[in-house]
Amino acid sequence: MSMLLTGDTVAQWPVWSTTARVVVADPGALPDARALVEAELAAVDAACSRFRPDSELALAERAGEEVEVSELLAELVGAALDAARRTDGDVDPTLGDALARLGYDRDLPLVPPDGPAIPVRVCPAPGWRRVGVDGRRLSVPPGVRLDLGATAKAWTADRCARLAAGALDTGVLVELGGDLATAGAGPADGWRVYVADQPGDPACVVAVPSGSAMATSSTNSRSWRRGGRLLHHVLDPRTCQPAPRVWRSVTVVADRCVDANTLTTAALVRGTAALSWLSGRGVPARLVDDSGRVHPLGGWPDEP
Repeated sequence: MSMLLTGDTVAQWPVWSTTARVVVADPGALPDARALVEAELAAVDAACSRFRPDSELALAERAGEEVEVSELLAELVGAALDAARRTDGDVDPTLGDALARLGYDRDLPLVPPDGPAIPVRVCPAPGWRRVGVDGRRLSVPPGVRLDLGATAKAWTADRCARLAAGALDTGVLVELGGDLATAGAGPADGWRVYVADQPGDPACVVAVPSGSAMATSSTNSRSWRRGGRLLHHVLDPRTCQPAPRVWRSVTVVADRCVDANTLTTAALVRGTAALSWLSGRGVPARLVDDSGRVHPLGGWPDEP
């Protein structure tokens, strides 16, 4: 998770099994910024929540045929399919059923932290290429359930920061559970951010330039046990099982939060191959391995 270190006024509240934070350069704009972000979060939840039977996505999946959806849902699914294309399928939105089989079938605070063993079912995901978006026409094959968690939260952080900065004419930072986006005129020396996933993990403070974004993905956050087996929410689409815990967490800075989170999620899935893969993309990145050693890449500042 990326926590804020700043003297500016901050609003924060629980949402989506995590914490939403809004920081503004002009403290007087904070109430309006929070209201705008809360409205956007509610709209996204109604559009694509996997845990709401009345969400627009759930209704479209039950239709079992091509249907017309809102522009918002079409953009959310489009962002997920774009992430799949850019990662050669490492970030695949067709993992909804696999996550439910592993026990993540409701909001995380409602998921029992421990429970009886479940069968290990190794199989590939249905596959993102079977999902189609053409304008506002969405087609999801019968029996396939989408999970947009790898992109929707980051995409929403980008959208909220952009909309709030434009509407209120001030610098804005929006963080949704480690997915952080900025827009507008922020601090001249950047937004200072404390980066750590879990208490006791290696931590650092970095300055995120205004207009940039940061995302952190983790194999420790959003975890639970079944039959003594520790499970987490980042699945390998080739097996529909949690990705091996090569990395405790991966953090990336990019122009857009959805791009950063696409890279961090894919890095967890790729395991040891993530170092060369992220190096080839030239983005500042910070990988913390299972032993706690920090691996900085792409100009990430050295840490003691």
